[in-house]
Amino acid sequence: MPLKNTEKEKTAPAETALRELYKKTFGCEAGAFEPLTPDGSARQLFRLRDGARCVIGAFGPDKLENRAFLEFSAHFRREKLPVPEIYAADPAQGVYLEEDLGDTTLFSFLSAQRGADGALAPAVKDAYKKVLDLLPRFQQQVERGLNLDVCYPRASFDRQSIMWDLNYFKYYFLKLAKIPFNEQKLEDDFVRFTDFLLEAPADFFLYRDFQSRNIMLRGGEPWFIDYQGGRRGARHYDVASLLYDGKADLSPETRIELRDHYVGAAGLDPAAFMRHYHGFIFVRIMQAMGAYGLRGFYERKTHFLLSVPFAVRNIEWLLRNAELPVKLPELMQCFKRIAASSYLRQFGKTRLGLTVRIGSFSYKNGVPMDERGHGGGFIFDCRALPNPGRYEQYAQLTGRDKPVAEFLEKEAAVTDFLSHVFALTDASVDNYLERNFTSLMVNFGCTGGRHRSVYCAEALAARIKKKYGARVELSHRELAAGGNK
Repeated sequence: MPLKNTEKEKTAPAETALRELYKKTFGCEAGAFEPLTPDGSARQLFRLRDGARCVIGAFGPDKLENRAFLEFSAHFRREKLPVPEIYAADPAQGVYLEEDLGDTTLFSFLSAQRGADGALAPAVKDAYKKVLDLLPRFQQQVERGLNLDVCYPRASFDRQSIMWDLNYFKYYFLKLAKIPFNEQKLEDDFVRFTDFLLEAPADFFLYRDFQSRNIMLRGGEPWFIDYQGGRRGARHYDVASLLYDGKADLSPETRIELRDHYVGAAGLDPAAFMRHYHGFIFVRIMQAMGAYGLRGFYERKTHFLLSVPFAVRNIEWLLRNAELPVKLPELMQCFKRIAASSYLRQFGKTRLGLTVRIGSFSYKNGVPMDERGHGGGFIFDCRALPNPGRYEQYAQLTGRDKPVAEFLEKEAAVTDFLSHVFALTDASVDNYLERNFTSLMVNFGCTGGRHRSVYCAEALAARIKKKYGARVELSHRELAAGGNK
């Protein structure tokens, strides 16, 4: 597509400087000069061709950022790490020429290989594992003499750097997305959260933007770009960046598998790593959401907002599953408001997919709570239904066993009860799918939590899978615990 006049005016100085550098370096004029799709930064990238030769030309208006990239590139090349060769640079003009690694990013490879059901092809998972095998080598470069004096804009992910990210999230996302909060209480949480993150060992190279669009695949092997924002920091951050990269949309199971692969590749103690890991996931997602807010809400570059629903779903999952040994009540309340927001889920046409969590329980042992999710959903009381547990031939069985199911299927009261349950849950599932919500909880309780509640939970799970194709997480609390009969 031809460049508009305004775009031509913007690229003209860069083109002139890059063509001059190309001729000086290779002794001939560049033929083709092709602008590449811009990223979120102010840099401009071009592909320059002359016969069989093809290189990438970069123009960066921030000379300190350029210096960091060039210095890190030279060091990583000496250490035999897979980064592009720098052919030439003109720091005064803000331009440099680097090796062309092609057009296949880890993200584009993942997108092309993803199945209709969202499952990753084995080749994609293998590519991620190769990336995570190499990550510890990058992280160890601090002890290998990497010059951190050129880090920009900050030499380490220290207190100041963390607070910048937290306030970036507060001002550009929370405020612009109109998420209410108590500012003093949130600032108090920020201080506690920063103290907690700074406990983690941090004498490593933190790549900073370690995500699937900054990893190229050439010949099936990973190559790495865009590390100019690197600094000293903790190991956890880059793992979180890669595995919670919004649009990559890795499943929770895949994230756990790949996390464990990294822990093994780095030779780490799993328990020690996990103490801070979820905290770094949160802070990385907050940094990304700040960027979505700045570029999307403030600068009106609406394509950045397409990642917001993925971030919302990640937060929702973390609220249910993450373990943080530090109390952050106001921050967690902000996350719950984000997870509950229909507005934030409506950007783009991405369907996030609904998970219905269905369970059975005994009232003797208390009602299940959803403290990490929305705190809503349904609880149905099955104690008014005929109880097969009163009969000797069924007492040692459960609602999963055929004789118990046949007993309950014959009871009109059970059929009538389930018809009302189905009507209520269908309405919620339809609504949640329309609003792009991702989690609904439904629990069934009875006296012992083994017969009626189990049968009803199984019946609803089968119906939702068949009618909606939604993901169902089914659990029977008392059966798992060997509970009351």
